[in-house]
Amino acid sequence: MVKQYSLVFDLRRCIGCHNCTIACKVENNLEVGSWIKVLTSSGTLVDMPTGKYPQLSLYWQPITCMHCQNPPCLEACPVEGTIYRRPDGIVLIEKEKCTGCELCISACPYGVIQFNPQANVAEKCSLCSHRVDQGLPPFCVKECIWGAIHFGDIGDPNSEVSQLMSSRDGYALEPEKGTQPSNYYLAP
Repeated sequence: MVKQYSLVFDLRRCIGCHNCTIACKVENNLEVGSWIKVLTSSGTLVDMPTGKYPQLSLYWQPITCMHCQNPPCLEACPVEGTIYRRPDGIVLIEKEKCTGCELCISACPYGVIQFNPQANVAEKCSLCSHRVDQGLPPFCVKECIWGAIHFGDIGDPNSEVSQLMSSRDGYALEPEKGTQPSNYYLAP
């Protein structure tokens, strides 16, 4: 059994409070932005319901690095070893090796890699690997007061995230891209 860390977002529980974005910003000492964004069901950052009255719906969908099993950002990077995938599935950018060419940004089908102009490097969610290495969950998971973000080994059928996926209609974003994303969503 291969270990594959994953985030599972429960769209029934997410209320769009942005605690996860604040947690990410604080934990990673980000001056601008966050490595997680929360879109609405209309695919925007604006809280606009979809549908036609009286059948309106609104839900929020956190988007972060998918820690793909086949990461296109890794393939696009011209400097070997700058972007790599750990044995536990976490995809990281080695900032010291990054040349700031931004090829990884355009290669990511999820639009989650950001350019830091002050440091001249690409940046993205690290799944708080520094916390995971200490046996702690990513900070967004810890700070989600509604319990909408779950973390664990999706490769372990007995893990909480695997159990959630099998009990509900879980899905990955854009599976047709062939990236094999490791993060999943539980339908609202």
